[in-house]
Amino acid sequence: MRPLLGNVNKGFAIVVSAPAGTGKTTLVRMLIDEFPEVFTQSISCTTRPPRQGEIDGKDYVFLIDSAFQKRIDRGEFLEHAQVFGHHYGTLKETVEEQRSTGKHVILVIDTQGALAIMGKLKALFVFVAPPSIEILKERLEKRQTESEEVIQKRLAWAQYEMDQAVHYDYKIVNDDLNTAYQVLKSIVIAEEHKIRH
Repeated sequence: MRPLLGNVNKGFAIVVSAPAGTGKTTLVRMLIDEFPEVFTQSISCTTRPPRQGEIDGKDYVFLIDSAFQKRIDRGEFLEHAQVFGHHYGTLKETVEEQRSTGKHVILVIDTQGALAIMGKLKALFVFVAPPSIEILKERLEKRQTESEEVIQKRLAWAQYEMDQAVHYDYKIVNDDLNTAYQVLKSIVIAEEHKIRH
């Protein structure tokens, strides 16, 4: 009997975007934890300093500005963007290497990066939205990792990001983590079984 997922020779790319504090990282982790033989997450490069508990090469590849710029100059990024004063980018080589193993590669990138690769990369684009800006504000404040000023900037950016959701293939409202996860899982199951991509 064929498994529910993992029935392809070459994986496809899944781009997941959401405002900070929406739960995108948790949802992606749940998918990878349930189906480790099917999904892998692309590790982005960034110039921001590591947060507590983050590991270089596992959570991000942490680069200094000059090293990041060299990779831009050599055309190594599938996409790159500057967000809140730090650079983030996805390496082309990393995504292709992971896809060639047959695993689906999940790229957790902001809307700026996602919009930049639409049309360049054949991928499934999924936007995760908070139930409201007010609930998003509560979630960001609960994290206690940023100042009120940074939270206000993130909320303003979040509104822009939510306006861009119309460009994605799917939108999931994360008002309940388990329900949002079931929706995400259903989407990728349906996409893998789709005849035309």
